[in-house]
Amino acid sequence: MGRCIKVPLKDGENIRRKLKEDGLLDRTRSVVVEGDHLLIPVEGNIEGYETLERDLPPLNCRETNYRRMVDVPGELVGLLPTSYDLIGDLAVIKLDERLLPYAEELAEAIMKANPRLRSVALDHGVKGEMRVRDLEILRGENKTATLHTEFGVTMEVDPSLVYFNPRLANERKRVADMVLEGELIADMFAGVGPFPLVICRHARPRRIYAIDINPEAVRIMERNIRRNKFQEIIVPILGDAREEMRSLPPLDRIIMNLPQMADEFLDSALSALKVGGVIHLYRILERDALEGFQDSLVSRAASWGFIISLETVRELKTYSPTMSVYSFDVKLIALG
Repeated sequence: MGRCIKVPLKDGENIRRKLKEDGLLDRTRSVVVEGDHLLIPVEGNIEGYETLERDLPPLNCRETNYRRMVDVPGELVGLLPTSYDLIGDLAVIKLDERLLPYAEELAEAIMKANPRLRSVALDHGVKGEMRVRDLEILRGENKTATLHTEFGVTMEVDPSLVYFNPRLANERKRVADMVLEGELIADMFAGVGPFPLVICRHARPRRIYAIDINPEAVRIMERNIRRNKFQEIIVPILGDAREEMRSLPPLDRIIMNLPQMADEFLDSALSALKVGGVIHLYRILERDALEGFQDSLVSRAASWGFIISLETVRELKTYSPTMSVYSFDVKLIALG
């Protein structure tokens, strides 16, 4: 007998992947279908899910931990990444510079541990005005474009051309679950459209204005909109978000996923928001700067004539040893 969580079948794969990324998936036992639910074996206590004790069948013993398949000097073992981004059939890894001589061996091990992968790429960091990843293919096909699926949406993604964070899948679903029927929504930095697409799949907004300044992002987004048949709801817009927001009707909800500097556009977002509307703002911060940043959001909004409240503040993921990505649900209470 062992512990497992019971989750809806339609959400199972994304939840299983998140558990795997977080090191909470029990890889010695199989996932089992039970009616319209999945039973996923886990290690430890998982908050927010129904937990059961079940005798799940053992998993095929094929090695799935690439860290056990590479040969690096002992003093470097602790530097091996414990996780990496999976975007469709592309894996993207970041490495400490001391591991770079072993990069190709690591990539080969990752592909052996994940047979469905087509390519493994090394992330050299963000480049250019569009802040996209500088990727080097280490193993597999020399292509970075892929099809990525989450929560019932299949989308084309090329992380070498467009910003995309696969680890925000659960956050996108959380926002979608908050959307009320008939809402008018804007995504100020839409990329290939993951937030609008997931929202349309799981909610019934009236219209979503999806803005991005990157022409490549808008071209791919347009294909994703057609692929998922949301042409009547999602309006792709190529342009600067600050300028484009001025021509939109009053909005119920705004998404600001530009984690390096989203708050610099907060005045434009608040100017376009209805009283009672909500902004979902994402920001990379030093952990010890969180409280000051929250106070700054409220005081800056007040200086522009907007009274806001921070309804929810969540730490989404680690960005560096001292920094994390945070989400802020900002509600416009009144005009000051």
